[in-house]
Parts: sequence; C-alpha cells; structure tokens
Amino acid sequence: MFLPKGLAGAVVASLVIIVGLLGAAETGRAQFSHSANLAPTPPMGWNSYDSYGGDVTEEEMKRNADYMDQHLACLGWKYVVVDFYWYYPHPVTDGHHEGDLEVAMDDYGRLFPATNRFPSAAGGQGFKPLADYVHSKGLKFGIHIMRGVPRQAVKRKLPVLGTNAHAQDIANRNDPCSWSTAMYGVDTSKPAGQAYYDSIAKLYAQWGVDYIKADDMSWAPSPPAAHSYHGDEIEALSKAIAKSRRPMVLSLSPDRTDVIHAEHVMRYSQLWRISDDFWDNWKQLKETFALCRVWAPYIGPNHWPDADMLPLGRIRIRGYEDGERHTRLTEDEQITVLTLWSIFRSPLMIGGDLPSLDPFTMRLLTNEEVLAVDQKSEHNRELFARGDQIAWAADVPGTKNRYLAVFNLDESPAEVTVAWSELGLRGKCAVRDLWEKKNLGAFEGKFAPKINPHGAGLYRVSPAK
Repeated sequence: MFLPKGLAGAVVASLVIIVGLLGAAETGRAQFSHSANLAPTPPMGWNSYDSYGGDVTEEEMKRNADYMDQHLACLGWKYVVVDFYWYYPHPVTDGHHEGDLEVAMDDYGRLFPATNRFPSAAGGQGFKPLADYVHSKGLKFGIHIMRGVPRQAVKRKLPVLGTNAHAQDIANRNDPCSWSTAMYGVDTSKPAGQAYYDSIAKLYAQWGVDYIKADDMSWAPSPPAAHSYHGDEIEALSKAIAKSRRPMVLSLSPDRTDVIHAEHVMRYSQLWRISDDFWDNWKQLKETFALCRVWAPYIGPNHWPDADMLPLGRIRIRGYEDGERHTRLTEDEQITVLTLWSIFRSPLMIGGDLPSLDPFTMRLLTNEEVLAVDQKSEHNRELFARGDQIAWAADVPGTKNRYLAVFNLDESPAEVTVAWSELGLRGKCAVRDLWEKKNLGAFEGKFAPKINPHGAGLYRVSPAK
C-alpha cells in the first residue's frame, strides 16, 4: 500500500508511540506483578530485637546468619534482620534524649551503620558488606528503620538529595514518635518530603536490603491519637521502594493497626503489626487470640497481619533493665504460640538468639508439618470460642482435608470437642497429630483431644476412605 510521504511519517511516528506505550504498559505490569509477589507466603526469619535490643553487633548478626544457614534455612527460614538504632555508636540508655545524640549519617541526612559496631560499614559502604555476607549464605537481609527524618539532620540543616530543600524544610515537628526522640515526622505533602523517602530507599537498594521493618508507622497510644496511623508516610515509603526497583518487603510496625485501615495497609505494605510488642507472658498471649480473630479475613498472599516476633529461647541478652533470661513461656504456652501463629498464618520471626537455642525450641521451630500450616494453608478462620476453649481451622490446598487447631486457655486439662460438621466434614475422619508427627486413627462424627492447661493441639483431618 502506498502512502504519501507526510502521512507515512505520521503513521510511523504513531506506531512508535503505540509501541512505546505498549512497552511502558508491559513494563508497568511487570513491575506491578513483581512488587505484588514480594511475600507470597508469610516471611520467616530472625530479628535481633528480642535478644539484643538496639545494641546488636555485626559479629552477632553473622553468627545468627551462620546458624540459620546451617540449621533452619532448609525449612524456609531465610530473613536476617538488624533491628533498631544501628546508627548509634553506643547503647541508648535514655529514651528521651536520642535526638541529642550523635548518629552515623551521610551529608544528606541518611542514617548509616555505626562503624564501631559494624566495622565493614567503614568507608561509606553502609550495610552492603553485611548484606553480601548474608546473601552468600542464600539468605535475605533486612533492616529496621524509624519513620521520618533524623533530628540530627534537621539540627545540622543537611540538604535533601536531589532537591534544593533541607531537612528542616520537610520535618514535621508536630508529629514525632511518642516513644523515641530520634526522628521528626516527614511532611510528605512537599515534593522534597517524598524525595527524602526516595533517597533512603535508593540507598537501601544499593546496600542490597531485602526487607524493611518501618517503625512508628502505626502506633496506637492510649487513647488512640488521630494521627497514630501515618498513612501518608506509609504511602511515601512504599512509593519510594517501588521507585528503587529493588524488591524489598515492607513490614510496618509497631502496635495494633486498626482494622479500619485494612484496605490501605494491604495496598501499601506486605505485612503489618496487629499487636503491641509481644513478649513472653501469658496475658499477652491470651489477648492475641482476639486480635487474630479480627484480622483473619485479611490473610492472603502479599498481605500478612503480623502477630509479632517469637520471644522463644534465650532473650534480652543486652539492652534491657530486667536482664538476660530464657523465655518465661512454659513449654505448653510455647506450643500455643507456634500453633496460633501458624493457623493464623502470621509471619514467623524468631526473637531468641539462634546459636544458643535449646533442643526443645529447636524442635518447635523445625517441625516441617507445623510450618506447612503457616506457609501453605487456606481459608484460615476461628471455628469457635467457647469460654476458655478455642478452635481454628484451615483448608489443605487442593484437597478435602482440613487443618484443625484447638486451644485450652484454662488452668486445668480439658477435652476440646470439635464436631466434623463444624469443619464441613461428616462421617469418619482420620486424624494426624502434627506436633507429634503421629497418626491417631479414625474418629466418627467428632474429635475430642485432651489438652494441657495453656496448651494447644494441631492436627490434619482427612475424610476416611
């Protein structure tokens, strides 16, 4: 077909534009698809907070990474996360004066690891050498950050990378963290506010970070403040991570994110905290059941409500007034923690020091049949709460089988009875005890295991052939 020269040029130009738009759209879809698949299952790993507070060292991080590589990675444990205050050279002992202390920071107000604690960070290398070490083990590397811009950056009037603005221009001094004075909030209505978040995400991407735990994003003081959910800064950080072009999981912390924010938090992060800092006490564990019940409808690939870390094994080694201890949870209570976290499909982050794990805790953390419930189950829901007896269920993908978790919150042993009809089953069903890795036989119409005080049972139920 013959076209006049001018028209032919216009057609060619149009085709170029169309091809370009299609390519951009395809790239956009690829980026969206990639970012939407950052956490297809609940992340599993280790975080330094429960053991070392804000004072962990590079050597301790490496020891825990080594242990994970040798003993846990084969079961899906892969994230190694440095928790807070890695930019302070010395332990922070007074929570009211962090903002007055010197921090490791570059000329653009971006925090760097303190080199006396992380020697490989010297020469402006940041966390890249440590991330490379973790990656060499086939593991993933994560860091904790605080919401906002460092007060020291504001005090020193440091510029925001890529802009004509300075830290004091973007600082929201009326919205600081309620428990730490290290940072000011960021005014993301200003382009330079977004640029600051872009600059830190770019830095973390250069370091090779795979997981960002962003603190003070969803804080619920008592009574809750109107600004306790920082949706604007959550969006700014999420957008910055996308711009960095590195797949980095975004975990929001801490506290009880209100379920009214479910749609927003699911859109802009992969996991978010539903509880206060969870420690080794029965009262908090009992309270977690209600929190899991509320958030169960929102469980799914790439959006995981987070019941917090597992304070098991040896914890509080450094940085806590009450000193080092082994978890105060009884063995039955520890089984309850892992059972609830698994049937709820919470992210699993070990808090206890890995190299000093005791045999009992190791058995809990390496039970592949229990971990499969956390990683592979579907339609997770609470079946009932009858006084001190609670039952949860989930489907085994691709089968008619069910996972069943039963809990006894009472102070005495008790039978917890579950009718097969409550699981959508009938007749005779075979039961396998996942904690004991033992087949229990077939039961007609119902199942009534005897559960220890504060204890739990976890089972796979299959219609009998």
